Amino acid sequence: MTVMRLLLATWILTRAALLLCVFKVFTVPGPDVTSDVSVIYHGWYEVLRAGSYPLDDVTWQYPPAAALAVLAPALLPFLEYASAFFVLVLACDALVVLLLLYASGRPGTRAAGGWVWVAGVPLLGPTVYARYDLMVTAVAVAALLAGVRHPRVLGALAAFGALMKVWPVLLLAGTARGRATRLSWSAAAVTAGGLLLAASAALPGAFAFLTFQRDRGLEVESLGALVFHLARQFGWEGRVELRYGSMEFAGAHVGPVSTLALGLSVLALGWLLVWRLRARTFAVHTPADAAFTAVLLFTTTSRVISPQYMVWLVGLASVCLVFRGSRMAPPACLVLVATGVTLLEFPLGFAHVVASDAEGVTLLVVRNGLLVAATLSAGRRLWRGTVPGVRTGREGRLSRAARADTPASAP
Repeated sequence: MTVMRLLLATWILTRAALLLCVFKVFTVPGPDVTSDVSVIYHGWYEVLRAGSYPLDDVTWQYPPAAALAVLAPALLPFLEYASAFFVLVLACDALVVLLLLYASGRPGTRAAGGWVWVAGVPLLGPTVYARYDLMVTAVAVAALLAGVRHPRVLGALAAFGALMKVWPVLLLAGTARGRATRLSWSAAAVTAGGLLLAASAALPGAFAFLTFQRDRGLEVESLGALVFHLARQFGWEGRVELRYGSMEFAGAHVGPVSTLALGLSVLALGWLLVWRLRARTFAVHTPADAAFTAVLLFTTTSRVISPQYMVWLVGLASVCLVFRGSRMAPPACLVLVATGVTLLEFPLGFAHVVASDAEGVTLLVVRNGLLVAATLSAGRRLWRGTVPGVRTGREGRLSRAARADTPASAP
């Protein structure tokens, strides 16, 4: 009980600090992270209320259910748009804490997951409350925790989350073979189909985001962008432009590197498919471990690594660490450190990142290096824990010794 009270007290203090930042009682150096809500989201809100998706705005790159997050502040008509949005994100944050605390009361669980969430979210700074990604993460956390006993709920929530921001479809990667997979995947298909039909019938332009997302380039914070940050030190004459709502590199050789990043994502998908085919041991924590690994794979190899993406990883890491059997503690710790470095990179040091100076490049090398290390560690641990016959190091030596000491059976 004392631990839970301490956790809740920490949540209250840290979230009060975040609210003071987004309400501009305290000003965080760097770009104004709240302008996305007060300007961009509010503009989309007006377009959606007028009866259409934002067909003429290339910054609208989200699946149709994202409209629900943008329209949600209408639930609090007594507040102006941005204030209502921040309050709703706070409510989703509180919901995640309560879900993690409730789950930690089951046998075979622990409070570590709650601490990962409580500590990890404020490490991202005010950006985490000024984007709708935390809302999507709350859906993902609820899906994974509910999926322990209710595969259909996992599937339905995963589909709903995917129609808000695509990545929650990866929650289905680690469902146990047989009944759990049939129930969750079929529920996801039915839910997605129903929501897509409803969205396309309700408003025109439900699928406009596909074109805008396809045309995106190489964002300056991505892993592939490090090539050009370093090339700038040796005379590369490319430039940074605001395109599709983010700062992207433009110039010679950017296209091939962007294509290479897509190729890495394809390889990540290939690895995930091979793992799925070869995995045989599915424990209660496997869906969370697999989802965490899959999202790490696609985040790290993406052409875009926006700061708010880190809240996805913090949320999935927190679910992993609810389960005592999960082996994801080391990559989860790497993600927490990477989240803290992300705050230093954006918004605090973003001018240095755009300028590709020593400070900016160092921050990106450290943050992206931590993500690469977390991805490799998570993939290795997921593979070793689920694929039969994979034993290395001390575990393998003990296994061989046990076999050697076992007498052969009589013919």
